[in-house]
Amino acid sequence: MYETFAPEQAWALAKRLEIHYTPKHGSWLNMAEIELSAMTIQCLNRRIASIEELQVEVSSWETERNQRQKTVDWQFTTEQARGKLKHLYPVI
Repeated sequence: MYETFAPEQAWALAKRLEIHYTPKHGSWLNMAEIELSAMTIQCLNRRIASIEELQVEVSSWETERNQRQKTVDWQFTTEQARGKLKHLYPVI
């Protein structure tokens, strides 16, 4: 910011920004979606009567899931991605 704007303006703009780290690739989002889907299927697939019961159920599911250290088995290779997404790559 300071390379582009005057110090006062750069500081005023910087104070308005809230920067969040976002990984370079989308795999983190895929993993989050997989975990939410698993939680929905394994834990939230029924009526839960109260917020307290919901908190207990989700906490219990989370503890068990973390203890098992479940990982994602990626089966979509880089070459497959390049083939499927070829139309998105620029021609050089």
